[in-house]
Amino acid sequence: MPLIIVTGLPTSGKTTRAKQLHNYLSERIADSSSPAAAKYRLHLISDQTLSISRSVYDLSATPAHTRSANASEKDARAAIYGATKRVLSDRDIVILDGLNYIKGWRYQLFCEAKAVRTPSCVLQIGCTKEKAKEVNEERLRRRQDAVDAVKDKEEKNGEEREEEEEDPYEPENWENLVFRYEEPNPMTRWDSPLFTLIWEDDEEQTKQVFDSLWDAIAGEARKLVRPNQATVQRTRDTGGDYLYVLDRETQEIVKRILDQQSDDGGDDIKIPRNIGSNSEDLVVELPAGKKVGLPQLQRLRRAYMGLHRGGIGLEGVGNMGPERIRETFVGYLNDAFEKDG
Repeated sequence: MPLIIVTGLPTSGKTTRAKQLHNYLSERIADSSSPAAAKYRLHLISDQTLSISRSVYDLSATPAHTRSANASEKDARAAIYGATKRVLSDRDIVILDGLNYIKGWRYQLFCEAKAVRTPSCVLQIGCTKEKAKEVNEERLRRRQDAVDAVKDKEEKNGEEREEEEEDPYEPENWENLVFRYEEPNPMTRWDSPLFTLIWEDDEEQTKQVFDSLWDAIAGEARKLVRPNQATVQRTRDTGGDYLYVLDRETQEIVKRILDQQSDDGGDDIKIPRNIGSNSEDLVVELPAGKKVGLPQLQRLRRAYMGLHRGGIGLEGVGNMGPERIRETFVGYLNDAFEKDG
């Protein structure tokens, strides 16, 4: 089921909105009048649930030339990625609460959801930089007050902070994260559909956005997700390793062309569709007026094999056994010779 990526500036209210969304989805799933919703399971993943400290994002002590290789931040993202991947499926709704400020990171999550054929969307929490900074500074003041009043920390402030707010960011770390934040773009497929809630949105507006989000990921507006063809596991021929069979069959066709063509060119070279069968032969139509040499044939063969290794142009191909390889390679050669002609 879907992956909901929550994103926004630091201390912009992401966790509050994520908890509201979690409550909303819990009610939708528990709603007995909606049998389709009952099959879903709900997960909320965040730095807090994984006990990841906000200090991992602090680059103030890291030299500028090594900040892109910040090991602690990469380890944190790896932990989040692993936790998300473990529960992501067609039956699970995953709310990923966090900064999610790097567009490449959001693209990676989008690809992971697509690989398991489940939709994803982005929930952006809109908040002005000034308001978010004010929230962080207020949390910093509360933390300092808690340190100054050690005797009341466990009795009052500790419980209040645990229930109502998260830890603040250090000022320099907060500024750095705001500078590095890459806003989602609804024109890109990994940031769409994009839903937005702003700081001032009331309960009614919040519910409207959540209703639209539910409709997109689990309702009538949900689209069928197809994985990238390059990630689809294709069946392999039982006669040997796929790449070996691919190399063998294409080499055999090249050899037949070299053996059967005349010096004048323009020949129709018959290729058995399947050795030992009575099915109709395939035909390679060589260009007229010139003989096709080994270098040209080998160049075309390597290009064809490169396409098949990478999964490009194989939409709709289910079984790439010897017969199917012969069909597609002959078609590839005919297209290439027609263009040259």
